[in-house]
Amino acid sequence: MGAITHGDRGETRISRMAGFSRPAVLLRVEGAALFAVSVLLYWVSGGSWSMFALLLLAPDLSILGYIGGPRVGAAVYNVFHAYPLPAALGAFGLLGGSPVTLAVALIWFAHIGADRLLGYGLTYPAGFEGAHLGRL
Repeated sequence: MGAITHGDRGETRISRMAGFSRPAVLLRVEGAALFAVSVLLYWVSGGSWSMFALLLLAPDLSILGYIGGPRVGAAVYNVFHAYPLPAALGAFGLLGGSPVTLAVALIWFAHIGADRLLGYGLTYPAGFEGAHLGRL
């Protein structure tokens, strides 16, 4: 069965679609979606934009874990750049009726989404050039 072609260069629809389904591309699209939805929910919830600006880069303070060496640093960095902690914080904010707690969780999710969009992922003890999204 032949590929469906179009255009002057004979590109196939299948090959173009395959490019969008590559894991690195999907992870960046996923990051963009997480960032956009987090910012939208933050806006709808009426959160303070000065708090958003102040806390957006706060998860990057986890890089201080590298003072303890590459294994400790990667572990600390990854804990603060994975979804479970902000998800738990968000659930606590929703269930406990705490808008500030929910706002912090949304800012945290926005940070993670922006990192993924820019190609920063979870790290291995070898350093940032070995991030799960590929070499930076």
